[in-house]
Amino acid sequence: MISILGCGWYGFALAQALVKNGTMVKGSTTSAEGHERLQAAGIKPYTVKVTATGVEADADFFNCDVLVISIPPKLRSGETDHAEKINQIAQKVAAHQIKKVIYISSTGVYPECNCTVDEQMQLQPDTESGRVLADAESRLTNRTEFKTAVIRFGGLVGPGRHPGRFFGGKSNIPNGQAPVNLIHLQDCTGVTLSILNNNTFSHTFNAVAPHHPQKQHFYTRAAQDAQLSLPHFIDELGSWKVVESINIPSLLQYDFKVANWDACFDHNLFA
Repeated sequence: MISILGCGWYGFALAQALVKNGTMVKGSTTSAEGHERLQAAGIKPYTVKVTATGVEADADFFNCDVLVISIPPKLRSGETDHAEKINQIAQKVAAHQIKKVIYISSTGVYPECNCTVDEQMQLQPDTESGRVLADAESRLTNRTEFKTAVIRFGGLVGPGRHPGRFFGGKSNIPNGQAPVNLIHLQDCTGVTLSILNNNTFSHTFNAVAPHHPQKQHFYTRAAQDAQLSLPHFIDELGSWKVVESINIPSLLQYDFKVANWDACFDHNLFA
């Protein structure tokens, strides 16, 4: 039994993949429409409200073997208490004796260091969102009552998130030579399922495709694919990073389904 806290773009796709594999899945949502959508997909819906002071939910939602936490911080909306919310969830996990947690984080925890980073690097976030996520990760990984696998996703692309829309028609976009660090939805779910199938907890995984083309090349091709006006980048290299994973190949033996961005547009992967 797996509960997914946050059935958005990724969480819903993961829930669908689990149901397809015959797994019983509980999913959280915040609307009546969300309840109907989950129920229609064979996912048992729950309303869960998380604040910095507590978690409001049917206790049965936390009756599970694994809890997947997929609630990114809403810093643009002024949220400042994401780590405290994660701490409240951690207390619920401990109280309900859930033994395994997957926390969805981001490669934003790594600074733009003009270098290659991996899971062995000591974190020194250089943005507020990076600091918030690093704090939230530690609120879970420091607990001894349960084991946590942290997945740090790169930029998310796939159905409903066509990369051509990110910069289509825009001009004077800086840092055109910077490498991209992206992951397709197929691999978001694929890496997660591999962690579950291999029972590989108490580790952190950088979930980023191994191909890192220049931003100006990739997003121009993406805009063409989406039939949008082409973006115009400044042909320069400012601050950058290449995010690589040591743990996905060594611990999961997982092969990325979308490993080369040059070829991805030939297979209609964003419809």
